Formats: sequence, structure tokens, C-alpha cells
Amino acid sequence: MRIVVTGGAGFIGSHLCDRLVEADHEVIAIDNLVTGDAKNIEHLAADDRFSYIRHDVSNFISISGKVDVVWHLASPASPNPLSPFGYPQLPIQTLKVGALGTHNALGLAHANDAIFLLSSTSEVYGDPEQHPQREDYWGHVDPIGPRSMYDEAKRFAEAITMAYHHYHKMDTRIVRIFNTYGPRMRLDDGRAVPNFLRQAIEGEPLTIYGDGQQTRSFCYIDDLIQGLLLLMETEAHEPINIGNPVEMTIEQLANLVVDLTGSKAGLEFLADRRDRTDPQQRRPDISRAKEVLGWEPSVSLEDGLRATIEDFRSRI
Repeated sequence: MRIVVTGGAGFIGSHLCDRLVEADHEVIAIDNLVTGDAKNIEHLAADDRFSYIRHDVSNFISISGKVDVVWHLASPASPNPLSPFGYPQLPIQTLKVGALGTHNALGLAHANDAIFLLSSTSEVYGDPEQHPQREDYWGHVDPIGPRSMYDEAKRFAEAITMAYHHYHKMDTRIVRIFNTYGPRMRLDDGRAVPNFLRQAIEGEPLTIYGDGQQTRSFCYIDDLIQGLLLLMETEAHEPINIGNPVEMTIEQLANLVVDLTGSKAGLEFLADRRDRTDPQQRRPDISRAKEVLGWEPSVSLEDGLRATIEDFRSRI
């Protein structure tokens, strides 16, 4: 097939491009490199099945020739307010790619009678009052809070995707991605895994904001990509969670990173800088993914972290 991947130079998008090219598809990656990195796809440059277009999908997307599938992954994704690549620092761009970018990507798919997959997020659940989070939970989101630009952009993206599905009878998919980690994450991403790995490798204390008892669930990139590919093979139009249901505290994650890296600097607890909408708990209910896709994660956190540590060490 001939496939377009928006956000194709990003962390998740570049791994998806790898798998699609390996499967002998023709892949066209689109990325404006605001948060993506051309180095993530430079190994594909010599492959005749791969091409790259530098473009902001918030503007009209023009692709010559027939397109069979559109994977829409473009968006800033880091909640870190201190990172220049986090969505708090890119509020307008984040809202535009969620609204205009999704509209343009849907338009490309509609014009080509192509299958469309939206990469959504667990952030549509906000600071959840249901635990674990199921797809039928409507969420607990502050529409004007410090995370609202990302949460509402993705909620709108889901709404317009379903509108195209119902109104235009388009073949669409929606995946809600939970915390994912692995090689090619930005070193300065600012989320827990890349922060801890960079600090441990550079011999710095691992900084934890607050008491470290907030929980997250971490899915390795290979497991996520396998879930995305399985979702594309189905005709499931309602959202499906993809993530690892093994839940742990941020302090437990930090201690595991210390053990795996051999760090001697220890942990440092800092004043809680989390905002009022920062989820205290986050764990996916993947019952639907198991039932519909036959999917569940297979890579342990220890094995996934070892592979990510190797990648981070090579780049640092």
C-alpha cells in the first residue's frame, strides 16, 4: 500500500515508518520537525520505499498520486512546561495540529477513499475519577487548565474523526495511547523515563517532584507499534486503549532506573510542581484491546528500559 504518516519523524512515528517499510509498503512521512527529529528517519533515506516531506499539516496537505492509508500522529506530546518542545510551550501549535491538522489529514484520506487512523491519548481522560480507565469513560478534563491545549486538541480530533466516519462513511480508527517509552525519545523530552535516564547516565540525582507516589503505566515502543498495526487490520471504529496495565509509582520507576544504570547519585525529592490537572493515577483498561485485537504488551519494563538506556547512552 501507499501510506502517509504525519509526525513521521517523531518518536512513535519513526518507529511506525520502520515497520511499514519493513512490510514493503511505500511510506511518505510528513513532519515539520518542531518536535520531530530528522535523525530518526535518516536511516530510511536511501530506501526507495520511503520519502519525507517537511510540512506543517496544520496547512493543506497535497500528495500526488493515490494514497491508501493515512496515519495521523503529528502533535507535540510532552507535558513538561520547562521543555521548549512541550505542548505548554507550544499551545497554539498544539491546538492547531489537533484541529486543523486532523481536518487536513482527514481531508486527504477522504479524497483518496483511504483508511484513516488517529493517534489520540490517555490525556482525553484528564485527571481520571475512574481507575483503571476504560474507553467508555468520558473523562475529567479542565477545558481551560494548563494541559487543556493538548487534552482538548485530542478530544476535538476524536470528535471530528467520528464525524467523518458517520457523515462521510469513512473507514476510521482511533487509538488512545498511554505512556510509551523507548529509543529515539528526545533526551530533553522532560517526561519521567527520559528525565531519569538522562540524569542517571550523566551522574546526576534523579529528581522527583512531590512525594513520588503518583502512578503511571509504561509501555515499550515495540509493543505499542504492534498494537497500532493490529488495530489497522480490524474494522474497529470506536477508540481503543493501547498501553501497559502494569502500574507503578514514580519513585519505584526511579529506583528501577538507578538499579539498571548503576547510578550512585540517588534520588532527590523537590517541591511538587505538578498542576491541579496532573493525573495522580494512570492505568489503562486493555480489555477491549485483548478482545478486539488479541493484543497485550509482551516486553517487560526492565527489558524495555535496558534497550532505552543503551540508546540514550549512545546519544549522550
